[in-house]
Amino acid sequence: MYRGAAFGLITALTLTACGGGGDSDDNPLAGGADGGGRSIVVGSANFPENQLLAEIYAQALESKGLKVTRKFDIGAREVYYDQVVKGGIGVLPEYNGALLSVAVDKNSTATSTADINAELKEKLPSSVEILDSAAAEDKDSVTVTAEIAAKYKLKTLADLKPVAGDMTLGAGSEFKTRTQGGVGLEKVYGVKFGKFQPLDAGAQSTLVKLLKDDKVQAANLYTTDPAIVADKLVVLEDPKNLFSSQNVTPLVYKAAVDDKAKEALNAVSAKLTTEDLLEMMKKLVNDKEDADSVAEEWLSSAGLVK
Repeated sequence: MYRGAAFGLITALTLTACGGGGDSDDNPLAGGADGGGRSIVVGSANFPENQLLAEIYAQALESKGLKVTRKFDIGAREVYYDQVVKGGIGVLPEYNGALLSVAVDKNSTATSTADINAELKEKLPSSVEILDSAAAEDKDSVTVTAEIAAKYKLKTLADLKPVAGDMTLGAGSEFKTRTQGGVGLEKVYGVKFGKFQPLDAGAQSTLVKLLKDDKVQAANLYTTDPAIVADKLVVLEDPKNLFSSQNVTPLVYKAAVDDKAKEALNAVSAKLTTEDLLEMMKKLVNDKEDADSVAEEWLSSAGLVK
């Protein structure tokens, strides 16, 4: 499912983004000046992972002596994208595949990081640009337990072909008919599951329980779901890029960021991995740590702040 669909799944985690510097206005887009000087407005979508990424960006910018105004929890892409294009937000953490296919070109068939970013650079409005993409992704996956992976010798999606007929796949109901879903699994990898267990949006925790209880043997999980780490689940590799790349990528309003700001944001992208996101989301969701402290700890461990 495209990244925008994740909003409804993850916002059920009622975590509050942390960190100072923002206004207490009801309107998260109000203002933009901090301490009387020019301030970079860092925004986020309305789910915890994106708020955490925005906090990382904000602290990275502040570590370079730049003023930041936080405008977190703005809403879905349909709300915040136009605000970046118009300059109401200066910096926002995006997911490149969803940005392209949802907001920029709904007919795009690009799946690799390189192809997606090339199209974004060509097709984005002139007022905005993307900076360097991180290796970190939050994308769809087919995930199994360690026991199932060992039993069927599963490492990649292709390995499912001879055994999927004996397995049940659990996923959101829409996954069955999507190209980046059941249709694509059969077309690209020749994989057809014996049974399909549909779940409503927002039922990721239920899906994980079904997987652990062997009620389903494979599940469509997002790659930064904390359960992957906590329960030692195995995300099957996707060598043919059935699921389009969803690299964490700064989307910026050009006039709001100078070279120093771009350097700070690109430095974050150079260090951030999917494994890092998994660990941070575990701290945020399972351990109930604050987003600002999780961000600060990661930036320090990555050598990006002193």
